[in-house]
Amino acid sequence: MAERARVELVLLGQTLTIRTEASPEYVQKLASYIEGRVATLRQSGIRDGMTALSLAALDMADELFRARADRDRQQEDVGARLGELAALLDRELSGESGT
Repeated sequence: MAERARVELVLLGQTLTIRTEASPEYVQKLASYIEGRVATLRQSGIRDGMTALSLAALDMADELFRARADRDRQQEDVGARLGELAALLDRELSGESGT
């Protein structure tokens, strides 16, 4: 297990210190991504920082949930295709192909 390091970052003007196994560069990249999402919402007219942050968090959670659902559907599809392929191979190897 990697050693947990302290990383200090500024997010929406607030200084945060977190303990993480991730690299400081990665954590800073995450914070920059969040800042960018909030900035986009603020440009659309949302002035309150907490409202913009909350909406950005909801939007990112929606993206995460949709990505997970897509991944699950793809895994199910691959599983079904592998099952069909295995059944086809079983039929061919047992001589039930009808040819």
